[in-house]
Amino acid sequence: MLFVSSKDVIGPFQLLRQIRSGVTAQIWEVRHKGDKDRSAIKVLKFKERKNREEIEALKQEGVVGKSLKHPNVIEIYDFHGDLDQPLLHMELFPGKNLKQLLQANHDAVKKHIDKIVRQCCESLVHLHSHQWVHCDLKPDNFLINEKVLVKLIDFSIAKPFKQGFKLFGSKKIQGTRSYMAPEQIRGKKVDVRTDIYGLGCVMHELVAGRPPFTGANSDQLLQKHLKSPPPSLQAADKRVRKEYAELVTRMLAKEPEKRPQSMDEVLKAVSKSKVFRATVKPKTDQPPE
Repeated sequence: MLFVSSKDVIGPFQLLRQIRSGVTAQIWEVRHKGDKDRSAIKVLKFKERKNREEIEALKQEGVVGKSLKHPNVIEIYDFHGDLDQPLLHMELFPGKNLKQLLQANHDAVKKHIDKIVRQCCESLVHLHSHQWVHCDLKPDNFLINEKVLVKLIDFSIAKPFKQGFKLFGSKKIQGTRSYMAPEQIRGKKVDVRTDIYGLGCVMHELVAGRPPFTGANSDQLLQKHLKSPPPSLQAADKRVRKEYAELVTRMLAKEPEKRPQSMDEVLKAVSKSKVFRATVKPKTDQPPE
């Protein structure tokens, strides 16, 4: 059951429409008091409003997001921790996430894959230039609209870093199992190459329709990240160019030093050629919806 209805108000925000609901938070389309323009909020559910860990994660997302200004990154306006239900005020971006689009229309993803991958890379180049590692890259955390504009979201477990890969952050294992780099699984410190591994998982899934590794249970899945070689992308789709398949394989290397060493390097590689040798024609001519 929802903790609020579309007629309710939280602080200065009138709730208009629920966009998504997760385990601990909801995304709402809102109108700020005295403002005609619409925006969005990420608000903790009522039962989580006193959960310090969730409040800190939301606050962290605000700190990271406010430092970023890029067309491929969701704009974060402010964190409001003084309300009955802590929330994050952000840009309203109509559209689906890449996971939803993959499930609804994989052919449309393939049709626009070059543009999608390039924008994913550009968002991360910007994030890393501001000294942050995302740590939770997955199709769910990239939004896409009908104009094929992609935006990176969710900075709740992002970690700061310094030059030379000397990093701060807890050794607590955080992330999503299907996209976690080996160093994350082992509880080691993370750096930009951790995001390169996560994006490699996403780039594989955009072609194959599934993550590179799956398992009957969590332990089996994590062991595959640690020990199993990534499956061939050219086996998943024979139209994939050798250069793209080899790039994804490098991004999924178990040892960080064997991966591309920066997102700039990945962006340059994906900008040199298309993913597929032949034009991909989806079953529908409609753009992503």
